[in-house]
Amino acid sequence: MPSDPSLGVRGRRPARTSGDDRELAILATAERLLAERPLSAVSVDDLARGAGISRPTFYFYFASKDAVLLSLLDRVVAEADAAMTQAEAVTSGASGRPPEVAREAWRRAISAYHDTFRDHRGLTLAWAEARSTNHEVRELWAGVFEGWVQRSAAAIEAERARGAAPPGVPARDLAVALNSMNERVLYATFSGDGPAVAESDVVGVLLGIWLSAIYGSAPAG
Repeated sequence: MPSDPSLGVRGRRPARTSGDDRELAILATAERLLAERPLSAVSVDDLARGAGISRPTFYFYFASKDAVLLSLLDRVVAEADAAMTQAEAVTSGASGRPPEVAREAWRRAISAYHDTFRDHRGLTLAWAEARSTNHEVRELWAGVFEGWVQRSAAAIEAERARGAAPPGVPARDLAVALNSMNERVLYATFSGDGPAVAESDVVGVLLGIWLSAIYGSAPAG
């Protein structure tokens, strides 16, 4: 997030609470409220009141509640990316690596995605709601999704290159389908919208489908 200019530069009287603190308070309020109710039921007045500020002060930091949502999306996506980066990359290691190593790498990547968005369940559902009406949210999510597709496709191609996975559906197309599946299945699990996989089982179910789609059954050694 952009750093907050000093109050002196803004020409405003020094206050007990810094601008950054107010901004963080708005973001924290949004996440708390979205854990309790849908985005459509959260107003700017709710956000301002929860952050202990006035409505005009809210607009000093954010143009709208959707702008708050975009800031939160940036933060959580960065958290998910950091978690996935820490997970063992599928392309790491030498050829001939034991199959369980590749399996564990995929499991850790899927778990990182699942755990991050589970921990921000209310926000995850709010983004899904906002994407149908907000171009900026839709565009930001499309860019995030494209990054995950590229990462997955590169890993699939690397597994094929080392002979661990058979050729088949183009790697990018397979990555699009698998990541789209993750998105829909996890949304159903988190929201209870329609038939859903139990939360305790969802990572294992997704992992099994990824491994079957990429390797045919289990990753080869």
